[in-house]
Amino acid sequence: MREWWVQVGLLAVPLLAAYLHIPPPQLSPALHSWKSSGKFFTYKGLRIFYQDSVGVVGSPEIVVLLHGFPTSSYDWYKIWEGLTLRFHRVIALDFLGFGFSDKPRPHHYSIFEQASIVEALLRHLGLQNRRINLLSHDYGDIVAQELLYRYKQNRSGRLT
Repeated sequence: MREWWVQVGLLAVPLLAAYLHIPPPQLSPALHSWKSSGKFFTYKGLRIFYQDSVGVVGSPEIVVLLHGFPTSSYDWYKIWEGLTLRFHRVIALDFLGFGFSDKPRPHHYSIFEQASIVEALLRHLGLQNRRINLLSHDYGDIVAQELLYRYKQNRSGRLT
């Protein structure tokens, strides 16, 4: 009689192979709409998804939304319209490895890289020297802390 782990391995390998070839589920209409209304920018050869809406005319306020784990910028869809009534620009991105952004494998993901991606997005949008408000939750809180630390240490940007 073979060892039990050999039998499990012989069963697991074809199941894993079958699983990896299963096509992803279709996007819901709401997610399809979210994706089609967003844009991508490139960070070190990786595609990063983001939303950028113009809201209140005449307001100088900009807010960047940082999502939690294991979700995406879609976390904010229920309050998006309300935020556009308060802020001139409302911006959200999918962190690398989340949502519609690239998910490179293998890759060493880090909070520091995610913060650098947020800074790169702000440069891409021409907002690097503007006052930026951050709204975050969960995983995004840690990225926000890193961004605020960088601001305090380097005095680059105007994150609040």
